[in-house]
Amino acid sequence: MEPRFDIDNAPRITKSASPSGPIDTRWSRHRFDMKLVNPANRRKYKVIVVGTGLAGGAAAATLGELGYNVAVFCYQDSPRRAHSIAAQGGINAAKNYQNDGDSVHRLFYDTVKGGDFRARESNVHRLAEVSVNIIDQCVAQGVPFAREYSGLLDNRSFGGAQVSRTFYARGQTGQQLLLGAYQALERQVEAGSVKQFSRHEMMELIVVDGVARGVVCRNMVSGRVEAFTADVVLLATGGYGNVFYLSTNAKGCNTTAIWRAHKKGALFANPCFTQIHPTCIPQAGSYQSKLTLMSESLRNDGRVWVPKNAKDCTKDPSEIPEEDRDYYLERIYPSFGNLVPRDIASRRAKQMCDEGRGVGPVVGDQRRGVYLDFRDAVKRLGKAKVAERYGNLFEMYERITGEDPYSVPMRIYPATHYTMGGLWVDYNLMSSIPGLFVAGEANFSDHGANRLGASALMQGLADGYFVAPSTIANYLAGFKGPKVDEDHPEAKKAVADVEARLGKLMGMKGKRSPDSFHRELGQVIWDNCGMARNASDLKKALAKIPEIRAEFWENLSVLGSGNGLNQTLEAAGRVADFLELGELMCMDALARDESCGCHFREEHTTEEGEAERNDDKYSYVAAWEYSGDTSKPKLHREDLVFEFVKPSQRSYK
Repeated sequence: MEPRFDIDNAPRITKSASPSGPIDTRWSRHRFDMKLVNPANRRKYKVIVVGTGLAGGAAAATLGELGYNVAVFCYQDSPRRAHSIAAQGGINAAKNYQNDGDSVHRLFYDTVKGGDFRARESNVHRLAEVSVNIIDQCVAQGVPFAREYSGLLDNRSFGGAQVSRTFYARGQTGQQLLLGAYQALERQVEAGSVKQFSRHEMMELIVVDGVARGVVCRNMVSGRVEAFTADVVLLATGGYGNVFYLSTNAKGCNTTAIWRAHKKGALFANPCFTQIHPTCIPQAGSYQSKLTLMSESLRNDGRVWVPKNAKDCTKDPSEIPEEDRDYYLERIYPSFGNLVPRDIASRRAKQMCDEGRGVGPVVGDQRRGVYLDFRDAVKRLGKAKVAERYGNLFEMYERITGEDPYSVPMRIYPATHYTMGGLWVDYNLMSSIPGLFVAGEANFSDHGANRLGASALMQGLADGYFVAPSTIANYLAGFKGPKVDEDHPEAKKAVADVEARLGKLMGMKGKRSPDSFHRELGQVIWDNCGMARNASDLKKALAKIPEIRAEFWENLSVLGSGNGLNQTLEAAGRVADFLELGELMCMDALARDESCGCHFREEHTTEEGEAERNDDKYSYVAAWEYSGDTSKPKLHREDLVFEFVKPSQRSYK
């Protein structure tokens, strides 16, 4: 049956807690109006933080230092292995060190525009305000940002901006920022205010009388399933990009934590807003299990091009003269050139390859690659300067491809990277379940339909260091819930539900591995809900995904035992959740009958091939409620109001 969406009559979300008044004072006034918890009372409250990346690690460290009783969980063997470590290019902040016209308001404007006017103004302005404090915090922690000769922190540009506002530490910014948050976290672990549980994967949310009161985790070493209770829960578990199977995310990244919360009542917002990054090493063959990101910072000095003539695609690039090269981003977008936003750069790369002008080996039915060329940069700056800026990235590329990017152009192609969708949260970062807060990529809140480069690290640290500690305190100051411990009936029921689900996964004795289902699902979503979507393809996906899911629950094979380390069992649980989320993504994409940002519906394009929004009908956040039937979610909508940035056709020309 074809899905139907009653968009006009969908229930409106009116309690977003967004303040009113002048945009530049909303956060400061809101923060002053929020309640505080007496320092002597903080140790009485228990806080659970799930995830130890930038958002979770920063939040756990800050809450611990404030005096709360914190328990922090991660499925890695160390918080240092959180996927935040893989971010390469930098972190945005409106410091205006370059004196090139940047400001808090410009960062706010660029972010709202970059997200194609599908984000809340209040949240985005708060992010821009807090950005300036993040840099000071990280410098104080010893993060080794790049510096100019004078000692001043250096900046570079990223897509979607005409100023230099991105602070960086070569090509390993995420790693350095995570080490800063990690040392702050471990300081609190040593002090006793934070208890750290590594190799624990969240499998369920404990809800008592409609309020989040804890989590159920599986000890990934012993196999034991345990309940942990608290007064408030914060999820900072990252995005769901691995639903595509092939992505730039670490293989362990998954949706289970936020999907379990969704099935307990948390609204899931804008699931179809998934970002395709334009600067990734192309897939080399069908055997691959993940893709590798090349930082967007490379587009500062690298020039993107393809041959003008398809017959030249098999030639050595050094043999193709300048007049036969199409620097298509510079040609189509002269103002921004190679630094157009990610969604636009990705679609144009796909267009070039679809026209038969892609380079590299044939994968599937075409050559999927374009050149990112540093020839001119090496001539202009010298090899040593280029190496100073990007050396570790060049080394990584050469190790993977066997090609020297100083002398041969890199080959790049778009790949799944980041998810703007996530659990719906209000201005205080609280989900639709009271007591459940969500930070970083796990929530939907700040980026709209497309994230500007270098803004993920900014949001994670803003939420963790500066927003969540204040808003959680405001919640706890008015908290009147009863005492809940691990013997509470709801906690025991949640443990039993997890054990039953794990038992079902172990008991099928079918013939297919979890990875085989994951790969099949990922291909369906990439083909039908990837860089370009249309109604016909989305309906095909919505017919196919339930078939894959049905076979999964009949023909899955999980070897080994559930009573200890079992990575196949871990994968099976994650794939089971992806099989449900994938359907919701396609449903959301079908319901949003417009193009905006990364959500490119082929039926809605301008004459120049750009995304064409429908602000009259779709200027809202789509928030989906689990109805008890995965195939029949209920749509809620939060209407977006723009008082300070007028929605307009995005142009980077």
